Amino acid sequence: SVGWGYYRNGKLDDAIAMLRRAFTANPDPEIAAHLGEVLWARGDKDEALKLWQDSLKAHPDNAPLQAVMKRFVP
Repeated sequence: SVGWGYYRNGKLDDAIAMLRRAFTANPDPEIAAHLGEVLWARGDKDEALKLWQDSLKAHPDNAPLQAVMKRFVP
């Protein structure tokens, strides 16, 4: 996605804006995983964790979301 491309190029604010827009239009757990990862990288760990937890409640079997959480949440 464009948002993930911004993240990979170090443009965290642009990435968050794009991923928020995408998540609002389609609250997909993989978008939540990506948005949370960018939020975490920017230092917004509480917001990232809440996003991941909320998405996991709605999609408890989503492997990509679970994998991201395992990488970041102790």
